Amino acid sequence: MSRRAFVGSSGTYNVRASELAREKRVKTIRCIVFFLDDSQQTFEIDKRSKGQHLLDMVFQHLELIEKDYFGLQFSDNDHSSDTMRWMDASKYIRKQIKLGPPYLLYFRVKFYVCDPSKLHEEYTRYHFFLQLKKDILDGKLVVPSATSVLLASYAVQSEIGDFNPEEHKNRYLADLRLIPNQTEEMEKKIAELHKLHKGQTPADAEYNFLDHAKRLDMYGVDLHRARDSTNTDIQLGVTSSGLVVFQNNLKINTFSWAKIVKISFKRKQFFIQLRREGTETYDSLLGFNMLSYRSCKNLWKSCVEHHTFFRLHVPRPPKRRLLFSLGSKFRYSGRTEYQTLEDGKHKARTERIFTRSPSKRFARQTVPQVTREVLDGWEKKISKPVARMNGTSASHIRPYDSFNHKIQVSEPEYRPRKAWAETPSPEITAFTPSIPPKLINYVDDDTATDDLYEMSSYMSETAVTNGHEESQGLATIRMKPDDQGRFGFNVKGGADQNLPILVSRVAPNTPADTCIPRLNEGDQVLMINGREVAGLTHDQVVKLIRASRERHPAELLLTVRPNVYVGEDVEEPDFQYIPDARHVSSKVPRSDVLSESMLLLSDGLESGATMAQFEQLYRKKPGMTMNVAKLPENLSKNRYRDISPYDSTRVILLGSSNGDYINASHVHMEIPTSGIVNRYIATQGPLPTTTFDFWLMVWEQQSTLIVMVTTLMERGRSKCHKYWPKLYESLEIGFLQVTCVREQEGPSFSFREFTLINSENKEERHITHMQYTAWPDHGVPDDASDFLEFVMQVRQNRVGMVDSAIVHCSAGIGRTGVLILMETAMCLIEANEPVYPLDIVKSMRDQRAMLIQTTSQYKFVCEAILKVYNERIVKPLKEYQR
Repeated sequence: MSRRAFVGSSGTYNVRASELAREKRVKTIRCIVFFLDDSQQTFEIDKRSKGQHLLDMVFQHLELIEKDYFGLQFSDNDHSSDTMRWMDASKYIRKQIKLGPPYLLYFRVKFYVCDPSKLHEEYTRYHFFLQLKKDILDGKLVVPSATSVLLASYAVQSEIGDFNPEEHKNRYLADLRLIPNQTEEMEKKIAELHKLHKGQTPADAEYNFLDHAKRLDMYGVDLHRARDSTNTDIQLGVTSSGLVVFQNNLKINTFSWAKIVKISFKRKQFFIQLRREGTETYDSLLGFNMLSYRSCKNLWKSCVEHHTFFRLHVPRPPKRRLLFSLGSKFRYSGRTEYQTLEDGKHKARTERIFTRSPSKRFARQTVPQVTREVLDGWEKKISKPVARMNGTSASHIRPYDSFNHKIQVSEPEYRPRKAWAETPSPEITAFTPSIPPKLINYVDDDTATDDLYEMSSYMSETAVTNGHEESQGLATIRMKPDDQGRFGFNVKGGADQNLPILVSRVAPNTPADTCIPRLNEGDQVLMINGREVAGLTHDQVVKLIRASRERHPAELLLTVRPNVYVGEDVEEPDFQYIPDARHVSSKVPRSDVLSESMLLLSDGLESGATMAQFEQLYRKKPGMTMNVAKLPENLSKNRYRDISPYDSTRVILLGSSNGDYINASHVHMEIPTSGIVNRYIATQGPLPTTTFDFWLMVWEQQSTLIVMVTTLMERGRSKCHKYWPKLYESLEIGFLQVTCVREQEGPSFSFREFTLINSENKEERHITHMQYTAWPDHGVPDDASDFLEFVMQVRQNRVGMVDSAIVHCSAGIGRTGVLILMETAMCLIEANEPVYPLDIVKSMRDQRAMLIQTTSQYKFVCEAILKVYNERIVKPLKEYQR
């Protein structure tokens, strides 16, 4: 038979191949994306697509340019926050999302910009505005009452424009859902503020909304529920600046990225390895229990992404891994904020017209649930709920009593031991860096004085109670004094300071440290030896503690509420709590900006946030050196060994044979829009050995005004050498001759006139000397009236002055800083500029370390600023009103 016959009489058909080909033609999947304005869009994409493909389609749909701040979230199985995950752009969509198709995703802000002024596009700011409105309504962003009213007023201005009495009658805001637990009283306050925003465009109002929202403690915090070593519910927050620990929406600890060496996780345990401090030979390892492996890994990934996005210029390329290497391969693969901002500088801004969505109404269901059962009607508008991170805790739990141990890190192959494998003893529950005993005085040390140069912590009484009943969670602590009669701890607060009594410091290996239960920093003292401390001043509490040594037997019995507040000397980035007035929209009336800054200041003083923010500000600007002050030949010229000028801003003496050093700093305070720059020299009170250096500085700097904010002696101690002669007498020092030609003394201040003559060239100058004498020996003045009158007198003498005014107290940082801040605030009010005291202090400390020494001084001057504004002692000048 021929070969051709076989060919024609047989045949095959591959059914399976045809079926596969048929399946390949049906290769799209459906993704439904819900946006921040409650709109939605369906995207049909190849089922083999990775996350980046869908992200590109979403950004193209929105025409969004500054897209790197945003991402897509999806749920693993329900809508709890622990199962909401960010879509990974580098992975296949089908391998990430378990539920679907169709796949439900939610467009959200992933990285909260630190400063809204960094965003070039109005359209981008609008999406941030929508996200923050949603965060507030859903309870994710906790806002003080007064601030929430202010933010709501901006939202109203953005949506309905200027207040119109003909259109906006009583209760015109009743149908708008603006803030949680909205009441009629709140609506009235919102309406009053709404009237002040006249003339602001929607873009202006949204910008100011963001500018105020960025200062909130929980702004931009990615919260994750966790438990500490005592199984207490806490929240770990990931931010642009580092990791923050919250309990009951109260921030109790902060770890900046600069202090973190490594983050890691194993199963449900999450670890933070902190950089060693000073002379320590150990790093500190903190551990937390997460709710599940998945939530633990989500927290770790969030840390990696936030650190890379905000701290690095370019993401680090993934390392080549061995075939059987262990651990997660995850690395952030997107662009960093630096790359985004640099890219934005080279792109032309896109002017676009877009429609803003209205606020939610009470008649509409605000947070509907999205379930698989309603997918058949998915064309309805659905908004994704954001679960609030509620953590409940018993009041007896210490808020930051996590796994906390010392670990040796010198060995390259070191692996940390399980921090949860043993029960810590009371002595090592919290790691305290060792401090040389001579640097700290304690309340039971007879030689103790006010520790002026240690950072304190503050929390208002309303926050201190932490929501618990007075009778709950109290601890009784007994301790006996050591051989030197000391208990080894210090306290702060008192009725005279309107603050609770809190333990501010516990020294290692002292009775307070080794007693069981241990006394911790942050404990609130309620009773001492059975006596309630409510109503007692700071000095009375200290005396009560010291009197315990005279008892038989010598024993101190404390009743405390454990750890109502934990204060850390943490490194804080510049942008935290620092409002930047330069970026306020030029279209916003200046009077509104000034009044709103006063409203925020008043709210912050009432809530305690103003003082808490002050305590988190760095005292010495990072990176600044003080090498000249520490030279052996200059040490004796410093009144206090830890108060020194920066090398870059110190005053340099030109004609001294004893070297060019004096403990003095140039401080320049600029007043925006007015063109005024107030120049100061902040210096310590002269010593007997530095009197010539002081007068030489006056001569060389051509100063004609000396402001002295101290007396010569306080509490039996010398605060300043008397560097001037008596009336009608002369003091010859070097080639300079000082003569007092006039003196006028009053109950609160003294004024003097000096002539200063250079004996070498006979040149004569006239110097005004103004001394404030009413500052109390301890604390701050009870009433600011006398001090404000003194500052007004100083300002009158500065009229037309271009040379530096010399300001000094004893150390040249405390009261000196108070005066500089107060005068700067007055000038800002006159220029119709907003007054942000913390911003001013930051600028001052950038030029001389530690200006404004204590929390009580800062509170005093902030209250004085409000007094000046509210009583119109100083008001905007006509040329700056518009």
